[in-house]
Amino acid sequence: LKAMNRIALVFLAIGVASTSATLGIDTIASISSSSFSCLKSNGYSFYIGRVGQSNGGIDQTGIANIKNAWSGGLADVDAYLFPCHSSSCGSAQTQVANTVNALKNAGAKFGMLWLDIEIYNWPSDQATNRQFILDMVAECKTLGVSIGIYSNNNNWASIVGTSWTGVSQYPLWWANYNGQANFNNFVAFGGWSKPSIHQYQGDVKGACSVGNVDMNWYP
Repeated sequence: LKAMNRIALVFLAIGVASTSATLGIDTIASISSSSFSCLKSNGYSFYIGRVGQSNGGIDQTGIANIKNAWSGGLADVDAYLFPCHSSSCGSAQTQVANTVNALKNAGAKFGMLWLDIEIYNWPSDQATNRQFILDMVAECKTLGVSIGIYSNNNNWASIVGTSWTGVSQYPLWWANYNGQANFNNFVAFGGWSKPSIHQYQGDVKGACSVGNVDMNWYP
């Protein structure tokens, strides 16, 4: 994921001897139900669609993708919010509520809401940023929404400080383009001893004519 507001994740399950690993892609492209069916037939089973945008708007393409993913037969579908820090975008709570309401109003079922914490128009005050994240989390909890965090060491250090552990109880989607589908080079930060997902490569051609995707892995 880059600062271009994209997280749309699709996972591929691969059995290896007695262990298993899961690979996936994310893309901001519009994906039809038939393309999701094709992805499913190629072993993909999981998708995360962008809904809340960094300009405060709602990504209708992301919502449509979420619905299409279900229609295409994928087993698990999530959403994500890329927060806006302009005064015109409303509070952290409002942005979460707007994102969740947009999904519900569209009839777009989702499993988890991932909060995208990466360097893009965040204020310089880390205390303010910490509170913004806590406010987003609190609203998710109020609405009964499951929470995940997308970030990496550099983003976390800049935005809230490496040592801040305020949301370490939630799953981490770790962005590090080292080209390795594993957690071997993970350096602990923010209270996480290991991530739940590794985004390890960017901008490659995906299956089923879904292009410009990033590659992801979890064990």
